[in-house]
Amino acid sequence: MKNNKALNYAIMPIVYLFLSFISVSTSFVILKVILDRYYRYNSQYGGAIVNAINFFKFFKDQTIGNYLYYIIIAVFTFFVYYLFMRKSLTAFLKIVEVTNKMAGGDLDKTISIDCKGDIKTLADNINIISLLLKNVTIEERKAQQTKADLITNVSHDLRTPLTSIKGYLGLINDDKYRDEVQLRYYVDIAYEKSKELEILINDLFELTKVQNRSITLNKIEINLVELLNQIIFQFGYQFQSEKIEGRSFFSEDKMIIYADPNKLVRAFQNLINNGIKYGTGDYLDIYAYKEGSYAIVDVISYGNPIPAVELPYIFDRFYRVEKSRNKNDGGSGLGLAITKSIVTLHDGQISAHSDGEKTVFKVKLPLLDKENNMH
Repeated sequence: MKNNKALNYAIMPIVYLFLSFISVSTSFVILKVILDRYYRYNSQYGGAIVNAINFFKFFKDQTIGNYLYYIIIAVFTFFVYYLFMRKSLTAFLKIVEVTNKMAGGDLDKTISIDCKGDIKTLADNINIISLLLKNVTIEERKAQQTKADLITNVSHDLRTPLTSIKGYLGLINDDKYRDEVQLRYYVDIAYEKSKELEILINDLFELTKVQNRSITLNKIEINLVELLNQIIFQFGYQFQSEKIEGRSFFSEDKMIIYADPNKLVRAFQNLINNGIKYGTGDYLDIYAYKEGSYAIVDVISYGNPIPAVELPYIFDRFYRVEKSRNKNDGGSGLGLAITKSIVTLHDGQISAHSDGEKTVFKVKLPLLDKENNMH
């Protein structure tokens, strides 16, 4: 196939040149016949055309005139050949011009040509490659920015508890405490800060694994309703201490999914913890219901809404809405990012909606299709 195309590209210009020569030669022959006939019947009358024919006949009888005929045919042949090849040549020059600009870094340029066949296909393919390259470049820049932001945030979040640990251990090392009670107080603070560091480091490792898909999911058939009931029961003491009532509303007794229960527990724990920390209402509601071939779980907290401008970023690593940046909650700032990655690994989706009344985190997970045994 490739050899046939190569042969076609090699032969077609010659064919066009030959056709140009044939068409010009034929036109000249026809013109000569017409003029000869016209001259035969009108030579006695004279006129501009007759005079031109006489001049040409005289010029042709000269030595140079023998070559002029062929020169005119050659000139017209190449002119017709150019007309045949004009679209292809113009398109080729356009491709060269635009690709030179693309090579210079201007990936916004596109090739627009009035042509068909392989040259049109070539131009379209270059446009597609340029668009893909542009998207890759944008993604690389975003990745670099994300990497820089990650390093900055990790450094900040590590430095804060580490500074406290170092400061209080320094006081203890220099014997700068009044009595054993104050010593114990310093040790407790250093211990709590060390636990914050542990949470941050563990969450960072877990997020890296789930986002790189290097984590192994141990999927089994589970009843999502039972799993949610167990999680809510485990939060009983926390609900009580925060004076929040955890309420559940399930439309079905069974919603069978194929998932890693440990990972899903972590995801829903993060959402419930988030609702307890930042909600200011008296309730935290959990709804579960079916929607087509999906199980939907809504985790709803009340009061303290998330600003609309913040919503697109709440699943980013280390992102915290402004009102909670200085809150000393011991969190790593990675909980929602981990949750989204876990849900994505289960072929699910997660979204958030917030207004003046409530904040809703919606998790969408595929139900197990037992008839087709689709996992």
